[in-house]
Order: sequence, then C-alpha cells, then structure tokens
Amino acid sequence: MTRTELERIVAERESATLELKATTGQRTDACRTLTGMLNGSGGRVLFGVDPDGTIKGQGFSDRTMEQLAGELSHIEPTVLPNVERIELESGKSVISVSVGSGQLRPYEFKGTAYKRVGNTTTEMGVHETDQMLLERMHGTSRWENQPADGWKVEDLDEEEIVRTVKEATRRGRLADPGTMNPADILRGLGLLSRSGQVLRAAVVLFGKRTLLLPDFPQCRLRLARFRGVDRDEFLDSRDMHGNAFQLLQAAQGFLVDNLPVVSRVQPGIFERVDEPIYPPDALREALANAFCHRDYSIGGGSVAIAIYDDRVEVTSSGTLHFGLTVEDLLRPHESLPWNPLIARVFYMRGIVEQWGRGIQKIIRLLDEAGLPSPEIEVGRGAVTVRFLPSGYVVPTRVQHNLSERQQAILTALAAGGHMLPRSLQALLPEPFNADDAELELRRTREALKELLSLGLVGHSGHGRGSRWFIARGLKTE
Repeated sequence: MTRTELERIVAERESATLELKATTGQRTDACRTLTGMLNGSGGRVLFGVDPDGTIKGQGFSDRTMEQLAGELSHIEPTVLPNVERIELESGKSVISVSVGSGQLRPYEFKGTAYKRVGNTTTEMGVHETDQMLLERMHGTSRWENQPADGWKVEDLDEEEIVRTVKEATRRGRLADPGTMNPADILRGLGLLSRSGQVLRAAVVLFGKRTLLLPDFPQCRLRLARFRGVDRDEFLDSRDMHGNAFQLLQAAQGFLVDNLPVVSRVQPGIFERVDEPIYPPDALREALANAFCHRDYSIGGGSVAIAIYDDRVEVTSSGTLHFGLTVEDLLRPHESLPWNPLIARVFYMRGIVEQWGRGIQKIIRLLDEAGLPSPEIEVGRGAVTVRFLPSGYVVPTRVQHNLSERQQAILTALAAGGHMLPRSLQALLPEPFNADDAELELRRTREALKELLSLGLVGHSGHGRGSRWFIARGLKTE
C-alpha cells in the first residue's frame, strides 16, 4: 500500500469496514473489531492513525509485532489476516490488518462473538450466533437433508412424483430417467439418503396430506381475506396442511376467489376486461419463493396469504440468510436458497424459472402492470412480500360483484373527496342521472349503504347531512 492509497482510505473515515487506532496498545479492542468484521463484510484496522484521521505512525519493533500476533491468535476459528506495513517519511510506520468476510462464522475473540454496527463494535446476541452456526453447517447438515424418521416411499404421493419428473423432462431440465419407479426418481432428485431413507425435503414436496400431521405441522398454509385494511374482521379464513404442491395450488385458488378485480379497456377493441389488480404471475412467484426459502425447522411455521382492500401480503416463516439484506433482494444477486433440494425440484418442475431472479421477475411484472415494486419486510421471525396498488383502483368485486352504479360512486368519491349524496349524484354519469332525479338519488343512497357495509366507504355526520368518502378502499399515497 502506498502513502497515497493510505490517505485515500483514511479519508473515508471510520465505518463498518474501517477502524483507526493510534497505537498497538489498543490491539485488544482492534481484535474485537476484526472479529466483528469477520462476522460481517470484512474490513481493515489501521494502527498509527488517530480517530480524527491524523496519520502519525508509530515505531514497530519485533516485540510489538509478536504481541499483535499473540492477540490475533485468540480469534477463533483461526484466521490469517493480511498484515501490511506502510513506511512514513518520519521513519515511523502504519500497520494495516485486514480480513475478508469469514467463511466459518461466527468468529469469537476470547470466547465472545462480536459484530460491527456502523463504526462501532458490539457483542453479538445468542440468536445471531446460533443463526450463523446454522449457516456454517448449512452445506452438509440442514433440516431438509435429514432423514424423515418413520417415513417410507409409500407414504409419498406417487402421482405427484411422476408428474414432477414428466414436467421436468418436458422442459428439458431433466434427462429422461427411463423409469417411473418412485424410489428411483427420488434417488435421482437427491431426495433419498445413501441408505435409502426418505429425506425431509421429499416429505415437504410429496408427503400425503393425510399423513403429514403430527410429524410435519409446518407443512401449513394460512389464508385470510380481511374486510378493510386491518385484521379486525375476516371475510374468509382457511388453515390447511399438505405438501408444497398441494398448498401452492390451494393458494392460487384462494387468490382467484378473493382478489379484488378491476376493469380496464382493452386497447384497440375498446372492450372492458376484468382483471385481478395484481398480476397472478407475480403473486405466484412470491408464493414459490416462500415455499423454497422458508425455514421448515420452525414447527409452528407456515406460508400465509393475507388479502386486504389496499394490499396483499405473502409471508413465510424464517429470516434472510447468508448476510442478504432487503436491498440485496431488490437487485440481481447470487441465488442462495435456504432449502436447495426443495428449490431445485421447484425449478425442475417449472414453478421457478431462474435462480436468484424471483424478486426481479416480480418487479418486472408489476412494472409492466403499472404497479409499484413490492415492499419487503423482515422481522418477528418472518419475511413478508407486500403488493400495493398504484393510486386508487375501483374494484368490481370484493366478496361479490359490485354494480356499475357502485363503481361509478367510488370513482366520483375518489376524485371529489367528502361529498353530500346530492352533490355526488350530480357527478355520476348516465344512466345514473336520469330524468327522475329523486329516484336516482334514492338508489345512490342505497348503493352507498351497501358500500359502507363492505368497508369501502365511510361517512361523517348524520342523516341527510352526512358526507361520504373513500374509507378503506384500494388507495396508496
């Protein structure tokens, strides 16, 4: 490293990947910091630079370097950091000690794991340490590749197994195995152990619905359609168990039955087409990701769909792994499935198309539909992908079809805000403004009451002086 490169690095100031130490007398603190960097994205500690960025250097004897090496030896698992000495014109030196992101996380210094939070180093919590241990063992020992005690090939859905291999062969993602024997197929898919035991991944993918409880309660799908924008009242609620393919099919059926529908004019032919507000392919991709990446080791876990008037949420048990952040998911990134055996079968079946591109596909589909990118929320032991509409979209169906008058009322209220029924009536198009004004006004009042019962409008005031407004419709900022 040259003096110019040193000055450039120091000018960046302390951060998650850079710490400045005036002398090696602070080597213990420095080793804690290096441990935190190993548990994060890597980084560098510079000895001989004041925290304010002043490059002073210090004298380094063989004894000094031995003491530093001795302190570094207390980091476990053992690491070999890159140590570099930069000579200054004063005859003093700056020592750079750098590490990459550790491959054997969590790392500990004298028995304690650390992490970097901004430019500070703090102790790592037990949960974070356990999570890193799971990730370290992930390649060889994870939940999905362990034997399913007591399960046999006969306990799996043979038709689903054969359907999977036929579809994979048709798509060119699997060479023709030359057999439709379930055990041979499972072995070719890597779903049997070397001794021929059924793996847990096979049960998740193909287990017979009647046998999944009580061994696999996490093979669960929760479905809910709520009135309005909160969880105060259910319009529909279901809780079911089954293998991944059965649950995915049930989820898609629920979306078809419960998604609000909007009317659009088909370009060129000027005909109204009723479509779900959100592209079905985008929702299907979110569901496939949930089944592939969720944490099946959580016995009470599930995949869940919640439909509200103003959004749809797809939630799966678990968290992000391998240092991935929400920001990483929203841009191209390496595919790191938490359940690679399950994800591979989903890919071969044609349910997911490209490795590591699920969120990008969802974003593209939403953009083509004129909708905003999804929100992704990580917390409380779950990952949620949230779909939102663009502006106000008048639904044609909530739990039943809305009349054309009701749709016209919603359109007028969305544009006009709080309105008296008579003022609202004046904005409605033909045929809802016929010669018999009082009859049409009475019909509009009746339509408003029904929309109120559906939770789509609200009103302030009492009696004929009430002003009506969009209460909990499909509206975003």
